[in-house]
Amino acid sequence: MAPSATHQISTVATDLKKDVAVSKQPEVHVHGGEDKTPLEAISHGPIIMEGIPTFSSHAEHRRHILIHMAAVFRDFSRKGFTEGMSGHISVRDPEFPHYIWMNPLGKHFGLMTAGDMICLDYYSGKVVGGNNTRTANAAGFLIHSEIHKARPDVHAVCHAHTDAGRAWSVFARPLDMLNQDICYLYDSIAVYASYGGIVFAAEEGENIAAALGPKNKAAILLNHGLLSVGSTVDEAGFLFGLLDRGCTIQLQVEAAMRGNPDLKKHIVSDEEAAYNMKMASEKNSLYAEMQPDLEYEFAMAGEGVIEKGVDGMRIWGDAQE
Repeated sequence: MAPSATHQISTVATDLKKDVAVSKQPEVHVHGGEDKTPLEAISHGPIIMEGIPTFSSHAEHRRHILIHMAAVFRDFSRKGFTEGMSGHISVRDPEFPHYIWMNPLGKHFGLMTAGDMICLDYYSGKVVGGNNTRTANAAGFLIHSEIHKARPDVHAVCHAHTDAGRAWSVFARPLDMLNQDICYLYDSIAVYASYGGIVFAAEEGENIAAALGPKNKAAILLNHGLLSVGSTVDEAGFLFGLLDRGCTIQLQVEAAMRGNPDLKKHIVSDEEAAYNMKMASEKNSLYAEMQPDLEYEFAMAGEGVIEKGVDGMRIWGDAQE
């Protein structure tokens, strides 16, 4: 080998050693944005991305909820969150806090419209409005009603039996903070480490609600699936998808490590995970996170399709069947 080539290789090796030495030095991270709302921080320029809209009446708010609820179902279908008749979403009515809107049993998520939704009194279980031509999911009602009772802050609950969710659930473990996105759920993922079969009793719904606790945004249900909650159906829907993708990534990482013992997980530090959670997991920001997927569903369905039947949605109350 020519002397010049030997010198060149030696120089490169020395430079690499220097790079390695530099990389081992502790880095100081300057976060920034603490003086802004999350949407102000993420928006570049004079236009600030919009968060949760306001409404002039309960009827207007209800209309928005039902349309977005149907769109979230269609998004779930596109992402493969269907399993026969399993899976349900509930949203608290904006006028009557003890009423919740749920999907009809056996209607495919990909065909859901605003006019399909059923309104139920979560105390009595009676149908009190909306679609009276289909039945609701009994197991779904028993789970969702108990969560809504236990968590007045929760306006929407999503539950489905996804592949990755069911696979990871068998370990009865929360997710590691393996990437920036899953940190949106930092210190907010509960684990219900008991399996009580198909939920046909209020007690099991109470157990799931208790496991979710007073502040968590999501839960992994042993041998069952995933659950998320939010201040809007948009937030709950986005967090559900995030949780499912988190399960997929965790399974991939665990499999990669199993195949190569030399690999080591680098988990996001508590400090950085907490910062990400603070700046990205605020309710207006999470509402905005879901809008690109919902806009896509509205565009793919065509004008007026997802909204079908919404103008006929009425609440007649506890006194009537």
